[in-house]
Amino acid sequence: MSLHKLFVTGLVLLAAACSTGVPADAQAEKTAALVPDQPAPIPEQKEGLATAIFAGGCFWCMESPYDILEGVLATTSGYTGGHVKNPTYKQVSYENTGHFEAVRILYDPAKISYETLLDVFWRNIDPLDARGQFCDKGDSYRSAIFYQNAAEQALAEQSKQAVAKR
Repeated sequence: MSLHKLFVTGLVLLAAACSTGVPADAQAEKTAALVPDQPAPIPEQKEGLATAIFAGGCFWCMESPYDILEGVLATTSGYTGGHVKNPTYKQVSYENTGHFEAVRILYDPAKISYETLLDVFWRNIDPLDARGQFCDKGDSYRSAIFYQNAAEQALAEQSKQAVAKR
């Protein structure tokens, strides 16, 4: 066999190998196998501590900017905002539950403010992309601020307006 035929045969085999994609259902099942069936325990909410919940695309990507902050005691990834109680990764992946991937932040307001957490949120999302965040697209990757009270709502609205002016 000539070198040219060998080269062309190799390219054809490589192209065939690369074109066999994994069906979406199979990919969701494969990924779901990596996600535990039972939710991780949520750290106990002690007196004097506060909780913030932000959705900003992939929840695992949103944890790390908060984990390094002094005053943040724990971050927990999960789903919020949907209509299915305790959804699985697979259910949310089909984009029919209405859930957002979100991160719950347990923090000490004496050491870090809610305003600072909001600032970190805005610096780690693309506020102009309603379809998701960066490489992650779909309903579950939308951004949202899940405020816990009227004071947080006011701060969230103020921060949103400040970002819009930039």
